[in-house]
Amino acid sequence: MYYKIDHSGEGKYTEKMSRFLGFAMEVNSAEEAKEKVKEYQNRYCDSRHVCWAYMLGPEKTEWQLNDNGEPSGTAGKPILGQIRSHDVTDVLVIVVRYFGGIKLGTSGLISAYKEAARLALEDAGRKEMHEMQELHIEVPYISADGVMRIIKETPEIEVMERDFGNVITLRIKVRKADMEEIAGRMGKTEGITIKVTDS
Repeated sequence: MYYKIDHSGEGKYTEKMSRFLGFAMEVNSAEEAKEKVKEYQNRYCDSRHVCWAYMLGPEKTEWQLNDNGEPSGTAGKPILGQIRSHDVTDVLVIVVRYFGGIKLGTSGLISAYKEAARLALEDAGRKEMHEMQELHIEVPYISADGVMRIIKETPEIEVMERDFGNVITLRIKVRKADMEEIAGRMGKTEGITIKVTDS
């Protein structure tokens, strides 16, 4: 089980006349995250800095951050810290800064970027996710009732494809945590073939 943001979120924070605009959005790859960053850099080309961080994957092993000209560690790191604090993944958080003419110092910058990121993530909310696994099933018509009953009684099973040929062929998605238990129940059906495929 892991968490993603529920929807895109925004937050605004002002410190000593500098404005910090926070944006949280779902992304599914590093390429997508970097395209979004370019989009926001173009959209807010009149701003002083467009800083960001992203986190990817259920295991949260892929991430990157960027201070975009701010002193090292004062922007991307606190943004990433808020992503970790909210325990979400597959997310990009961008904070746009409009300089207000008064320098904030290292601690002031860290605090401001952290707050803008926090507000955007809180606005985005979060939803529970489960790692999924695909199963390819072939079952003779004579034995199909038992399999269909298991699918009907298990709302976590998602049927992706059905094909009624010489045998019934199904492609389903199940939670990885439940896969062995579901495959075990289905495996008692006479003549069934179950193959684990890429999710």
